[in-house]
Parts: sequence; C-alpha cells; structure tokens
Amino acid sequence: MENPMDNKEVIIYGTIAVYIAIMIIVSVLSSRSAKNVSDFAVGKRNANAWLSAFSYGTAYFSAVMFIGYAGTTGWNYGLWGILPGIGNAIFGALFAWLVLANRTRDITRHHDIRSMPQFFEKRFGDKVMKQFCVFVTFIFLLPYSASVYKGLTSVCSILLGIDEMLCCILIACVAAVLVVLGGYMATLKADFLQGIVMVGGVIALIVVIMRCEQVGGLTNGINNIIDKTSELSLTSKDHISLWATVLMTSFGTWGLPQMIHKYYGIKDRAEVVRGTVISTLFCLIIAGGGYFIGSLSRLFPEAFADGVYDNIIPNVLEAANVPTILLGIILVLLISASVSTLASITITASTTLTMDFIAPVAMKKASSEKVGNACKIVSVLFIILSFVIAITPGTPILVMMSYSWGIISGSFMAPYILSLFWKKLNRAGAWVGMLGGFITAFPPLVCKLFGITVSTPLGELSALGPHFACLAMIISFPLCFIGTKIYNSVTKTNEANTEFYQTAK
Repeated sequence: MENPMDNKEVIIYGTIAVYIAIMIIVSVLSSRSAKNVSDFAVGKRNANAWLSAFSYGTAYFSAVMFIGYAGTTGWNYGLWGILPGIGNAIFGALFAWLVLANRTRDITRHHDIRSMPQFFEKRFGDKVMKQFCVFVTFIFLLPYSASVYKGLTSVCSILLGIDEMLCCILIACVAAVLVVLGGYMATLKADFLQGIVMVGGVIALIVVIMRCEQVGGLTNGINNIIDKTSELSLTSKDHISLWATVLMTSFGTWGLPQMIHKYYGIKDRAEVVRGTVISTLFCLIIAGGGYFIGSLSRLFPEAFADGVYDNIIPNVLEAANVPTILLGIILVLLISASVSTLASITITASTTLTMDFIAPVAMKKASSEKVGNACKIVSVLFIILSFVIAITPGTPILVMMSYSWGIISGSFMAPYILSLFWKKLNRAGAWVGMLGGFITAFPPLVCKLFGITVSTPLGELSALGPHFACLAMIISFPLCFIGTKIYNSVTKTNEANTEFYQTAK
C-alpha cells in the first residue's frame, strides 16, 4: 500500500524543486546584466514600480517575520499582536516611500552613489565616516542574515523533520546562485516572482487557518481570540514591549542600507508614485496577514507546548492540518521570503565592503569588472559567515534581529534623513548622532555576548533589543542637532553643503 507520507513528501519536495529551478533560470538569464560593480550594485537604474516595490517588500519580510515575530507577538499579546503588521505597512512602507524614495533616488542618481557609506562620504567629505559605515553595515548585517536562516529551519524541522543543517545549506545555496550569477537585477526579477508567491501563499494560509477546527471561522475566531487576549491581562510593561516591536520593525527600515538601496535603481518619479501604492498594499497583505495568523496562536494550546517561541507558528501549521499542496506552497513562501531577504542583505553588505573598503585599499587600479568579481567573492564569504552564526544554537530570532536593526538603524537613521533634508547638518553633528545611536543600541548585545545578567523593570537587559533600538533611533536625532549647534558655536561657522543639494532636482 502506498505510504501517505511518501506522497506528502513528494508533493512538498517537488514544489520546492520547481521553485529552485525557477530561481536558477532567473539567475542565469540575468547573468549578463551583472558584468561590473555598478551593474552588480544598482543595475541600470531603470527598475519599474512593480519590481522596486516587490523587491522592497520581499527584502522587508522573511521567515523572521512569519516565524519569529508573528509567533512571539501573537502568543504574548493576542489580538494586539496584529499592530506590528499594520505599523509595518503604514510607517515602514507608505510613509517611508513618501518621505525617502524621491529624495534618495534623485541624490544618489546625480552623485552616482551606490551605497550608504558613499552617501555619507559625498555629503560630508569624510572618509573615516565612510569606513565606519562600512564596518557597521557588514558586521551587523550578519546576525540579521543569520536570523533569516533560523526562521526557515524551525518550519522545515517541525513540519518535514528535515535536519536544520540541510535547511540552512539549501537557502544558502539558492541565495548564493541568485546573487553571484545575477546581481541586483536578478534579485529584482526574482523578488517579483517570489512576491507573487508570498501574496498568494499568505491569502491561502489565512483562509485555511480560519477554517480549521481550532478557529472555527472568522467570526468565531475573532470572538475567541478577543476572549483569550483579555485573559492575558496585559500590563503596561507588556504594552511598552509591544510598541517597541512596532516602532523598531516599522521605522527601523528608514535607516537600513539594504532597504534604502531599493530606491537607488527606480526609473523615474512616476514609478516612485506607483511603487508607493504597490509597496504599501504588498506590506499590508504580507505583514498584516502574517501577524494576524500569529495572533490566533493562542487558540492552539499545543503551539507553545515545547516552550520555544520560534516553534509557535510551525506548531500552529501542524495542528491546523494544512493540506499537503498548500503546505508545499507555504514552505516555498517562506523559502522565497528568506532567499529574497538574504540576497538583498548579501548584495548590500558585499558591495559596501568591496566598493568602499577593499577596492580603494587593495584594488586601486582594478577594472570595474574585476571589482564586480570581487563583490561576488565577498558575497559568498558573507553567506558562509551568516551560515556559521545561524547554526550556533541559543539565540531566538526576534532577539538576534533586534540587535542588528537597533545598531544599524540607530547609527544611520537620523544622520541619513537629516542629510537628505537639512542643509545645515555638519560633519560633527552627523558623527555625534551616528556614534550616539550606535552606543545606545549596544548594551543588550554586550550582555548577550558576554553572558552578563542585568535585571531591569522591563526584563533582562539582553532581551531588550527592540527597546534599545527604538531609544537609539530616537536619541540620535537631537544628538545630530546638538552636535551641529555646538560645532557651529565653537568654530563660529555655519557649515552647509549646498552643492550636494543643488544638483538634486
């Protein structure tokens, strides 16, 4: 007699195999568009709204959101757990595009800027600041990249019984092929296809979860989760933690180089307008749907039976008896989300290190093609390093990602935004804001790395990554103003780089 499990595995592995084949085809077909470092980093700067918006959304959301954040916030806060999804769509997509997209596109195009370190160098004429940005970007995108691996492995290990090491190797290989062969344009095209899978998968998953026995339909499910939420008796400490997650995951994108990078290659301002709408709707479906599913986890008693937050959503999917074909699609959804995010992070980190550090130091006379090849080698190195971090046990997804987002966005968000719009921001002000945000976000990571236990009214310091991330992003704004004003007072100058803005129409 035929084993049903064999059928299940054939369908799931077959679906995954089709996805991998499509990604390889996209990579090969795009390989000619990544001949030099400029092609590898920003393509031809002619991306349309659909490609740019879907690339932004797929870089935004990976298995980290679906597994780590949705499960944790849903279990801890019940129906309130949908707030991060709404915040991501409104603040992380709509407002981010409205405020940053046109200005970033114009300035980076006119000054031929291909990375955030180059942006700060052009704005302030400071090579040391450029190198600091390279260091922060490359080093602290590593834990974010590692969290992407961990989000996918928890699903595959629970639903398929696949060894976590094999899951990590799979996503690493697919991302490496996509990045090395095709570069920026390959990731844009792949992100568009992966975005379609993500939208269809999330909608289908919501329907199946709502119809399962534990939920019992939309009305019954909403009523039950409202009751479960009231039983949680959330305290002010809980709401502070929830809003720290909302703000970090929403406004953190405003200072992440791999997210800002998506604006560089947009074709024109008309595409920016269309991209704003598309990106917002995409994020509303993906983040809103993902966090909504997470908020229903309290209706599944077995979801947290093993006491591991990263296993909540996989346990929910298993308990809901999701149909095999949909399970295959969900796994492809998670692989797609993870590969697209990993590819975006890898391109940003590798091009930054290669163009802004290695090339000026060790490849001064090298051609653009050779620098592009060096980018590909560094990409593979980055993927390997993040792979090693991912297979090191002990750190939950949410905590690992919060360290990365907090330090990077805390360092760059305020100086970057103010550099776009405030002509009087000077180098001293940018340095004060950058270093202040960097230092403020660092304590939770230090406690985690050195095993230091510090108790606070909000919990263990090592688990307060989102709180310190928000504090870092907020405090760096006044620090930029204070640093600028003090420098001007001491030097009796009113430094303003007007030339930087005059060429940006």
